[in-house]
Amino acid sequence: MAKVAASSFLLSCLFVLFLSSVSAVTDEDKQVYIVYMGSLSSRAGYTPTSNHMSILQEVTGESSIEGRLVRSYKRSFNGFAARLTGSERERVANMDGVVSVFPNKMLQLQTTTSWDFMGLKEGKRTKRNPTVESDTIIGVIDSGITPESQSFSDEGFGPPPKKWKGVCSGGENFTCNNKLIGARDYTSEGTRDTGGHGTHTASTAAGNAVVDISFFGIGNGTVRGGVPASRIAAYKVCTETGCSSDALLSAFDDAIADGVDLITISIGDKSAPMFERDPIAIGAFHARAKGILTVNSGGNSGSDPTSVSSVAPWILTVAASTTNRGFVTKVVLGNGKTLVGKSVNAFDMKGKKYPLVYGKSAASSDCDAAAAELCQEACLDESRVNGKILVCGGPGGLKIAESVGASGLIFKTPKPDVAFIHPLPASGLQAEDFESLVTYLESTNSPQATILKTESIFNRTSPVSASFSSRGPNTIAADILKPDITAPGVEILAAYSPDGLLAEHDTRHVKYSVMSGTSMSCPHVAGVAAYVKTFNPKWSPSMIQSAIMTTAWPVNATGTGIASTEFAYGAGHVDPIAAVNPGLVYELNKEDLLGFLCGMNYTTSVLKVLSGEAVNCSETKAISPRNLNYPSMSAKLAGSDTTFTVTFNRTLTNVGTPNSKYTSKVVAGHGSELSVKVTPSVLSFKAVNEKQSFMVTVTGNDLNSELPSSANLIWSDGIHNVRSPIVIYTYDEY
Repeated sequence: MAKVAASSFLLSCLFVLFLSSVSAVTDEDKQVYIVYMGSLSSRAGYTPTSNHMSILQEVTGESSIEGRLVRSYKRSFNGFAARLTGSERERVANMDGVVSVFPNKMLQLQTTTSWDFMGLKEGKRTKRNPTVESDTIIGVIDSGITPESQSFSDEGFGPPPKKWKGVCSGGENFTCNNKLIGARDYTSEGTRDTGGHGTHTASTAAGNAVVDISFFGIGNGTVRGGVPASRIAAYKVCTETGCSSDALLSAFDDAIADGVDLITISIGDKSAPMFERDPIAIGAFHARAKGILTVNSGGNSGSDPTSVSSVAPWILTVAASTTNRGFVTKVVLGNGKTLVGKSVNAFDMKGKKYPLVYGKSAASSDCDAAAAELCQEACLDESRVNGKILVCGGPGGLKIAESVGASGLIFKTPKPDVAFIHPLPASGLQAEDFESLVTYLESTNSPQATILKTESIFNRTSPVSASFSSRGPNTIAADILKPDITAPGVEILAAYSPDGLLAEHDTRHVKYSVMSGTSMSCPHVAGVAAYVKTFNPKWSPSMIQSAIMTTAWPVNATGTGIASTEFAYGAGHVDPIAAVNPGLVYELNKEDLLGFLCGMNYTTSVLKVLSGEAVNCSETKAISPRNLNYPSMSAKLAGSDTTFTVTFNRTLTNVGTPNSKYTSKVVAGHGSELSVKVTPSVLSFKAVNEKQSFMVTVTGNDLNSELPSSANLIWSDGIHNVRSPIVIYTYDEY
């Protein structure tokens, strides 16, 4: 029988194995519930099934429970499934020995979910061009790769594409194959990935489909990349201490010459450096000039303004967002109350309740109660914590829980939207649930709790920007909207290095692991870009970037301030299927980018650093940044209290069908209302590759200095909807 991932309380994956034939009864008053009772009792003479029947008889008042008891669990853990009414369920939940009661669900095998969530289904459900995909080479500039991973097996692959000019220089005990066709090391450590990051990103972009994969039973299913038939070339530039600029530039240099088709690089600075000091911007400029698109992570500096680190218009910059799946870890208190927290907890406490100790109640003589409450280092008395579940007012306890002998950890989390792996049973609670826990601690003489194994939930209907994902505006080119796009970057299961640490002080080693960050969303978009290129092999990088941006899903605003705007998600959420056939695209070439740089008043010496050649701006047509033929439109104004008029000039290229007519439509966004006029309002194309230009005039007044104002321009022929965000903001806040 196929394994099923955890999707409810502790050990629910095993429940599902036993319940494969169970379905909810047709009687509207009854439903099948699973009653979880933790570990088996060691009491002499204890018979689980008899105990289960006795409980049901007591709760239902029926002497015969035939038709009620569905199944008993009596070999590895204790519990049963039964048909109960709502009131009966409540009575069972309050009985001694019952850890939790939850409804039975018919579950399906899970994949890593992100590609399914984006519509790129597995197998024959997705149109593919296997011959071209097999000739597509993705260069991964990262921390190396694990060549033995199943995700990089070359079973069924033919020889590398003839265009490949690279080498396999991975170092000792490193072998390439017809899937992993190249490896280069710039760290003197060999290309083998000892941390896991590079392996994870490579498999997310282009890993093979590998069935029955999970993280200790969590997220079980098929792990795969966006373009499983494509080839991978790994360029190791990162060690434990970081990624040097010289290594980055060398990797770009080699990757371009080796013949890769696109580059994915989940590396960045804490803030956006000037283009001429940014090795990624420099390397990516050269790649773009050679027809290679660079996809780069936007950064994990959080939701503050101007935190996005990748801002060059010749780079496709990716933000991170959620999928429809999330991981939660529940805490069951001694009074039966359940609190829902976040972590990737694979440890099984078997329902046993452990004493709770609040950090401030275990303060050492060296610290005051306030510091101990946050579980700061050297602030807790080990004798008061040992063997108990430690409760901390912040994530600081993660650093010390093991050293003070804690059996588990419950903490107030600053990031309630993302689950991380920890070296012991742990759960991060949001403020409201944490306060409820504190109330329980302060009102109970002997507080206890158990931390359940992580479960998967599928209750999200639309993507939400991750709290850690860096935000715009663009600090270098203020009129270029960044990030460009958002993609799944929260709780992504992918290949990992067995040599890599899962967390500090964690001694476990795995071949597949769960990670979160724009590092994870970046290879998703790289995979989409490769997928688009397989159907449009002659498209330039700008055409691919435009197709991805203008076909993105609109993202619903959440939160407040810039966290709810295009500065969080750019043009929207990537849609792989739609991007293959966008209808129209915005094209850019090297001359346009040089004109853009001249428009930013860059000197000849700086332009030479970026382009590698002498550029005289007096001989190059300067382009105002807001008039660069970019798929989004953005303008930064000097003030908010006056009437303004802003114009954008753009040109669209028809990549759809001949004799097509596109009509413009403007949809309001957020912030102050904008008046948008498009001239002409209708574009008619007689031929494929024909170009048509238009102008967008935006007027308004009284802009909100704390929130950008936006609208969306949509060109539609009834089949294609080519959408570009328009964002206007002021100097006041940014």
